Amino acid sequence: MRYNIVSNIIGSNLRYIGVVLLLPILFALAYKELNHVLPFVCASFVSILLGFLFTIAHVSEKDIDSVKKTEALSGVFFSWVFFALVCAIPYLFYNFNFTNAVFESVSGITTTGATIINNFDIYPKTFFFYRSMTQWLGGMGIVVLFIAILPRFAVAGRQMFSAEAPGPVEEKITPRIRHTASWLWAMYISLTIAQIVLLKLCGMDFYNAICNSMSTVSTGGLSPNAQSIMGYHNSKVTLVVLIFMFLSGANFILQYKVFIQRKWKELLKSEEFLTYTGLTILFSVAIAIFVNATNEDSFMNNLLNSAFNTVSIMSSTGFASCDFIQWSADAKTLLFATMFASACAASTAGGLKIIRWIFLFKYIKREVAKIIHPSAVYPIKLEGKAISTDIAQQMMAFCVFYFFIFALSAFIVGLIEGNPALAVSGSITTLGNIGPGLSAKIGPMASFDCLELSTKWIFIFNMLIGRLELIPFLALLHKDLWTTK
Repeated sequence: MRYNIVSNIIGSNLRYIGVVLLLPILFALAYKELNHVLPFVCASFVSILLGFLFTIAHVSEKDIDSVKKTEALSGVFFSWVFFALVCAIPYLFYNFNFTNAVFESVSGITTTGATIINNFDIYPKTFFFYRSMTQWLGGMGIVVLFIAILPRFAVAGRQMFSAEAPGPVEEKITPRIRHTASWLWAMYISLTIAQIVLLKLCGMDFYNAICNSMSTVSTGGLSPNAQSIMGYHNSKVTLVVLIFMFLSGANFILQYKVFIQRKWKELLKSEEFLTYTGLTILFSVAIAIFVNATNEDSFMNNLLNSAFNTVSIMSSTGFASCDFIQWSADAKTLLFATMFASACAASTAGGLKIIRWIFLFKYIKREVAKIIHPSAVYPIKLEGKAISTDIAQQMMAFCVFYFFIFALSAFIVGLIEGNPALAVSGSITTLGNIGPGLSAKIGPMASFDCLELSTKWIFIFNMLIGRLELIPFLALLHKDLWTTK
């Protein structure tokens, strides 16, 4: 591995991250919070300084264009690590200790939405705008953004794009990866603006509309309201957020084909989207039935809350329209199942992704058939295309490692916290970048601040590798990555 190229990838990303970190200053000026400018100036300065230090070693355009997959994996992984660290700097100015600052930062950029904040009243508007902004940047991905706008990554972008968004199968809108990245960000921005407008029409002020829209489209879930979406007491707002959470959990490339290219039939051809929609309806109705049996509210309100929280968990957003910790055990059990269901590939959602569940089902079906007909050939098809043996093996390995890390994390946290519900739901909600857990301590109206120091670092680790879908991290564990030239 050529370390100078990896260093330059990290440095280039950090320099531009430093520029982006100045954006909250404009918000502070608009809301006359001038005494809250310093945290973002300092974070920007550190990021730009580190960026220049990492790019001291000269690398030619030819070297950048010849970047290898191992170098791209390393560059993207460490870009995210440094992204988390520089984004933690502003929190230190608000009396967060180092662990809490890193936790809140990682939760933001990985769009997990787990918070350690207990008192929302002591922080200014600029603070919450910054928190939502980090989610919005992390949702589509900082590397995808820089591939879209920086000519330097025009050729190397394919390797870096795959490293940051390692889906089960490679999808692209156009033959050129830079154009694909540009279109993805265009779709992302369009959804954000559309939601801001609709929330404004529903009576929400601009500040709350922009913060909640950035957190919705990124499937992040950090709201400036301490009670999440429930705190606005507006069913129209709840419905708008529900719709955009669902869209953000759908495949963005599929949405491009439908909304931009007008290929409406693609919706009916996508087995992943149809499965995503079917599971959303199934879980929403089933949970509503259980909630309605113990809740005195009307069935329509129970159905809205059930659908909202189902989509919120499946899309890994983490917003809440009610405190689902108060639901019956049956309803919470179904909601726990949605934490594993996840949403679509090529979306801003975290988790295992529905396409991998479809693969696992077809893989098991094939293996059963081969018991009866051992000589027969049964190709596995996803979205109508046969997948290669290499892709199938990678997907199987991913699923095994995903559940292994979840189980190991839950076991260790269980020993530390002495709370099985917290350990299990906390592990899957951080690994899947979901947000709230199903324990009262880390529920939708609670804070992760009550956790032990070691538990917070385990969850930080889960959030980071969950956002990058394990692949870059697992690659770093292989000794050949560090010795290959």
